[in-house]
Amino acid sequence: MTKNKLLLVDGNSVAFRAFFALHNSLERFKNKNGLHTNAIYAFNNMFENVMAKENPTHVLVAFDAGKTTFRTEFYAEYKAGRSKTPGEFKEQMPYIRELLTGLGVKYYELDNYEADDIIGTLANKVSKEEFDVVVLSGDRDLTQLATDSIKVDITIKGVSDIESYTPEHVAEKYDGLTPNQIIDMKGLAGDASDNIPGVTKIGEKTAIKLLKEYGSVEGIYENIDKLKASKMKENLINDKEQAFMSKRLATIDTNSPVDVNIDDLKYEGKNLDKLVPFYKEMDFKQFLSKLDIEEEAVEMEDVHFDVVDTFTEEMFTEDMALYVEMMEDNYHTSPIVGVAWGTKKKIYATSSLALFENEAFIHWLLSDKYKKFVYDAKRTYVALNRYVGKMQGTSFDVLLAAYLLDTNDNNADIEGVAAHYGYTEIQSDEAIYGKGAKKGLPEDEEAFFSHLARKVKAIQFLSEKLDAELAEKNQSDLFYKMELPLSTILADMEITGIRVDATRLKEMRIEFSDRLKEIENKIYAEAGEEFNLNSPKQLGVILFEKMGLPVIKKTKTGYSTAVDVLEQLKEQAPIVEDILVYRQIAKIQSTYVEGLLKVIQPDDKIHTRYVQTLTQTGRLSSIDPNLQNIPIRLEEGRKIRQAFVPREKEWLIFSSDYSQIELRVLAHISNDEHLKAAFIEGQDIHSSTAMRVFGIENPEDVTPNMRRQAKAVNFGIVYGISDYGLSQNLGITRKQAQEYIDTYFEKYPGVKQYMEEIVREAKDKGYVETLYHRRRYLPDINSRNYNLRSFAERTAINTPIQGSAADILKIAMINMAQRLKEENLQATMLLQVHDELVFEAPKAELERLNELVKDVMENAVSLQVPLITDSSWGETWYEAK
Repeated sequence: MTKNKLLLVDGNSVAFRAFFALHNSLERFKNKNGLHTNAIYAFNNMFENVMAKENPTHVLVAFDAGKTTFRTEFYAEYKAGRSKTPGEFKEQMPYIRELLTGLGVKYYELDNYEADDIIGTLANKVSKEEFDVVVLSGDRDLTQLATDSIKVDITIKGVSDIESYTPEHVAEKYDGLTPNQIIDMKGLAGDASDNIPGVTKIGEKTAIKLLKEYGSVEGIYENIDKLKASKMKENLINDKEQAFMSKRLATIDTNSPVDVNIDDLKYEGKNLDKLVPFYKEMDFKQFLSKLDIEEEAVEMEDVHFDVVDTFTEEMFTEDMALYVEMMEDNYHTSPIVGVAWGTKKKIYATSSLALFENEAFIHWLLSDKYKKFVYDAKRTYVALNRYVGKMQGTSFDVLLAAYLLDTNDNNADIEGVAAHYGYTEIQSDEAIYGKGAKKGLPEDEEAFFSHLARKVKAIQFLSEKLDAELAEKNQSDLFYKMELPLSTILADMEITGIRVDATRLKEMRIEFSDRLKEIENKIYAEAGEEFNLNSPKQLGVILFEKMGLPVIKKTKTGYSTAVDVLEQLKEQAPIVEDILVYRQIAKIQSTYVEGLLKVIQPDDKIHTRYVQTLTQTGRLSSIDPNLQNIPIRLEEGRKIRQAFVPREKEWLIFSSDYSQIELRVLAHISNDEHLKAAFIEGQDIHSSTAMRVFGIENPEDVTPNMRRQAKAVNFGIVYGISDYGLSQNLGITRKQAQEYIDTYFEKYPGVKQYMEEIVREAKDKGYVETLYHRRRYLPDINSRNYNLRSFAERTAINTPIQGSAADILKIAMINMAQRLKEENLQATMLLQVHDELVFEAPKAELERLNELVKDVMENAVSLQVPLITDSSWGETWYEAK
């Protein structure tokens, strides 16, 4: 008979290991809502790996129910003294439980007991003849459970490096001890991580020696008189009670009242209905791509439409919904394969390119006399511009409206939005075309045209519904005066593109290659031999075996040479610093030099796409390529901007960005007198904060390090940073970090009051708003779960600040586009990068453009503090910055 296999996972321990496995990437692992996801991501990776390796038939993840257990009842100091759990970790724990539900795995916790006790009880409860048991934890306490049928896997570093404990391995590791004697060893030597005291001055080696002779704590005390007189014997006698208590603390209760039926733990596979939306919410695209998702076709009512390949004026005489179907996502290059348009009375669909040469259609499309209702105005505008010209009269964008009404519902496709609003007469593209198939090329032509017609019908339905909801929520101005006009401005910027000097990029490729070769040779000289620099295995041998550097982390295949490891070693050997620089330049070379060369279009320009409906705060993002992410900390990264040039030889690149806009917004909405005064008086805000936080009277006494720390506090406040996050940023203790935060609130009471009031308001309304009524709903703001509630509270504080700053920049862009048009300037707005706007202009217009940009950006809105811009220009984007 094939044996079952039960996998028991210590949820808290493994999740904590997962958090620290990627904690150096803490700020990189965030989803669109700002939730840290490093622990969730690493936990998912670990779980997939262990499931593939062990292939269990039954699975349970056990969690601690709380700090109070039966152990704290007889020893209150049990686990005391541990550092406070980082908020960035705690906020992820509820989502790890949600992940497990999606993975099809049961989890369980038991009041007054620890996860260890649940695991120990279940491991001993199952029949040894029917089950093998695998325990996974980061805590060696569980090694006491090892038997011939129970294997205990302990994560060593991160979550992938595993040490397997069997009775044989325990004996080998602890000089002949049995798993059961691990408890006695802890009774004697104690355990600092759990604050188990043990016996004074007895360490692990002495404990093992005593246990090999006397068997157990009880055996030692039965033979205590036989021990020769010594300080150790004295300590054993004095600490007898403590030794037995310590043993009791270390003993896993294998008979705890666990109410779990083993049959219920049978693993049936992933729950894709839960897992897919969870991965989407977490922005785990890599995990999503690994899922084999096929959608089933559903029966739907007929929709009436005409397929046409000749066109008459009567087809284009009204306000209509319009949908354009393309083969691929990049609407700058993808062919249009179908168009559908119509009213509630009549819908037309076609795949004929003759449409784009028809005068009636062209007149209708380019006239603002007719209203067009669309899904994704920018996409439609850019795509049709390649065939016909610039569409006028766009009066509603379903995608934009749905995004504004609920930024948590991040559907990028029309069927997702339609389903959200109860319109089910539409299927997904995959259901029509098949998974991975190109849009517009199905075998069933009738299904294709029906699909397009249904999208038009959905636009008609949703336009009315969402328009009414925008008015009800006081968001009509946000939609009609900000987001919809901006979509056309962004479309024009995308169409214009920015010229990229491919020759300069190719020169950089040679320069960087030479620089990499130079660093490579230096590394070989330092190592005393040549090796494959891109092989972690070979690099590990050089650093840790040949050069004798301390081993910080191991992997399955050898030594870890990850960035976080090298950062800790760079002070000890020059070779490490050189390896780090080599890697950074190599990444700039591959991602930006090579990457940008691949996306230069035949017009010598790059045409990025701005995503208007992604972020929770209203900030724009940029893709294909992402021009907001060009690294600027290394000089080699900054040099990439040398390749961005104006379209004409006698023109310049002009750049202007807002100075500390988010802190200025905070000063306005918090109404804090000290913060406002600093900006009104034109003080350096970070030096001003340093003076207040560190109690300095003279600005000259503020050191660069004090200013750096004050800057981290300023921006930490804006982003809702915790004492843990600030301590990581500044390399200080959490206690110091908390003192900085407390002092900041003491010196800026208006900021503290704003934060308390905005959280109260969020709890009452369930959402927060920017100055321009952009809403962010916070479903967890009143959650009984502390971690969920805390994250929602931090989000409530920072969203109005970040969102209002994003809104101000959008207003400035709209006003700027209008003024450039009114003044008939050739100057063109090219890029928006965070708080920066980039233009190209003839040298003759430079003086006027400088005046105009300053006027428009600094007067975009009226705040209680001045908005200030910094402008510069040059022959490249690099020179302009």
